[in-house]
This record gives sequence, structure tokens and C-alpha cells, in this order.
Amino acid sequence: MAIRYSAPAAVALAVILAGCSQAPPPAPDTRAADAQAIRDLEAGWVKALATRDLNKVAVFYADDASFFVPDTPLLTGTAAIKAAMESMVADKAFSLTFASTKVEVAKAGDLAYSQGAYTMTMTAPKSKKVLTETGKYVTVFKKQADEGWKAVADIINADAPAAPASRPVQHTAGKRRAKHGK
Repeated sequence: MAIRYSAPAAVALAVILAGCSQAPPPAPDTRAADAQAIRDLEAGWVKALATRDLNKVAVFYADDASFFVPDTPLLTGTAAIKAAMESMVADKAFSLTFASTKVEVAKAGDLAYSQGAYTMTMTAPKSKKVLTETGKYVTVFKKQADEGWKAVADIINADAPAAPASRPVQHTAGKRRAKHGK
């Protein structure tokens, strides 16, 4: 009777051991494609900011995202981020552009970060002067269930205090011509 059970048990053990010794094939390395997807996402983000539609801007953030802005308490969640940006996008002089200089994707393909430079133009609340601020940023992205990316942490850091915006070249040239009678 022991022989009758030992042969099937040996076969079952061999199958189990064979199954354990085979590692699953490695997942494909999608880091380059993911980095490009993040660059494309950021380009879309800049376009959304140009519309001044906060609902279009908010889709780039995860629901529980954190936004780190100088001289402002930590903003957590899309509702808080949108509320903080309301006065910015209401400003007629507001514009914000940014572009990454580096995008790194984790080997696991679930987290990534980008870093780069930004330029923001806005009206100073007290002086009503149009100012331009340049700086740098780091944004941490997390891959979502739909395989898309969303920002989970976004931090900006100005290079220096905002300075008066330079006048457009056409405006300056027009004044010069009028002054010299040309």
C-alpha cells in the first residue's frame, strides 16, 4: 500500500519542485517609453495651464497629490491645489511654462520623477506690477491603474525673487520710434 501512494506523491513533488525552480520571465523594460510619456504629459500640462481652466489642470494630479509652494502651507489633494491656483489663473498677466531636463523612471516602472525649469509671469498683489519668476521644479509621478501617470508630489523653488517682467520687444521698439519721430 505504501508503494501505491509513494509513486504519485513523488510525481507530484517533482512537478511542484519543477514549478518552483522556473522564474517568471522578466517584465519588459518600458522605462524609455514611460519617460517619453511623462514628457508628453508635461507638454499637455503646460497647454492646460494656458487655458486657465483648473479642471483641465487638475487631471494631471492624483487625487491625494501634494503641492509644495514657497511661503504656502502644504497643499494636499486636487481640491486644495485648485483653490490655491484660482487667483493665479484669474490674473490677466498669468502664464506658466515648464520643461523637464531630466526624467527618471524606476526599474519597476511604477514611480518616476522629472526635474526642470519653469517661468511664471503674474501680477504682484500689492504693487500691481507684472513680475516674472524663474525657478526649478521636481515632480514625482505614480503610474495609475489605467497605465497613465499622475503627479503625486510637485515642488517648485524660485531661483530669486520675482522681478519686473521685461517689456515685449515690439512695445519697446514702438516707443523708441515715437520718441525719435520715425
